[in-house]
Amino acid sequence: MMGGRLEPLGDAALRIRLPQLADTAALRDALKAHPRVIDVVVTEHHALVTFDPENPPDGIDAVVDDSLTTPPRVRPPNTHIVQVRYDGSDLHEVARALGMTAKEVISLHSRPDYVVTAVGFLPGFAYLRGLDARLEIPRRPSPRPRVDALSVGIAGPYTGIYPFASPGGWSLVGTAAGFMPFEAQSGARLALGDRVRFVETER
Repeated sequence: MMGGRLEPLGDAALRIRLPQLADTAALRDALKAHPRVIDVVVTEHHALVTFDPENPPDGIDAVVDDSLTTPPRVRPPNTHIVQVRYDGSDLHEVARALGMTAKEVISLHSRPDYVVTAVGFLPGFAYLRGLDARLEIPRRPSPRPRVDALSVGIAGPYTGIYPFASPGGWSLVGTAAGFMPFEAQSGARLALGDRVRFVETER
């Protein structure tokens, strides 16, 4: 049973602590299917469920337990090939901080297949896991007031693409070319569980 995993946030939301390696996409879909749930936001470690306080959902604990104990869905993940110009304003600073050349940073960043483990911060901003541990670097001590749209950044164990111009504290290593993380008609391009591969380009 849920035990202390379920935590109320005010009178219109619940926060759910998730175990490691949970099938977050399946959990999100199961919670969204509840007729009294308004919205669900899932990250690696927590899920947030919002609802009308006048009509709160019942049986959320059972939905979560069923989802977490059901074997993960076997479905081929969507794979996105994203071309990147490695022209980020922090590329050489990152290389110096990590004791590498810029070419080594580019090679390590473009080598893995990344996995979308959360979508948030901005519409269409996907947190991508799989970054080589040798590239892990803290967030910048002072966020920039503006990061250009399509900038590719790294911070801690994550890399990601800024879908819009916005403030941001990640180190910028490149720019995505020909890829839109968010579109008005279809929403976020990257979904939980999707795979992303970066390919260096000069264009």
